[in-house]
Amino acid sequence: MAKSRAQRKAEKRAREEAARAARDAESQAQHDTQVPKSGDIAEIEAVEAGIAAGASEEDLETPDAPKGLSSREEKRKQKEAEKRRKAEQKRQEEQLLAKREKQAKGGRKRGGVVAFLSSCIAELKRVQWPDRDTLIQATAVTLVFVIVAAVYLGLADLAANWIVQRVI
Repeated sequence: MAKSRAQRKAEKRAREEAARAARDAESQAQHDTQVPKSGDIAEIEAVEAGIAAGASEEDLETPDAPKGLSSREEKRKQKEAEKRRKAEQKRQEEQLLAKREKQAKGGRKRGGVVAFLSSCIAELKRVQWPDRDTLIQATAVTLVFVIVAAVYLGLADLAANWIVQRVI
């Protein structure tokens, strides 16, 4: 059976009213769970009330309570020490860089030939020289490659020479 227009409007209003009620209930639940002040403030007020009642401050302190100014002071000192350490490290790196730049400039002041020879000697000191077995193996590979290349080029030359002789 088809519903009339008035019935559909009434159903729509009922659905909207139910949704609005659900939103209001959620909003009320959220409002009820919200605390007007933070836990830290509430803890401080409780400690102050306990002190006013005559209890000592050490008796009222909770295990997870912040340590107060002493821990803040220690953190500040640690940060300052870290800053000093980083500054010292940066200063040492800058000194090392300046020393290297000075050494590089000192090498450039000499004459062209002397500077070239001194840079060659410095470079040869950095070379990782091969041991005897590696040297023999590298020499053998080089000789075998040269022989193979010579044979290939010689055969290619013979073939080209033979073709040119037949054409002429």
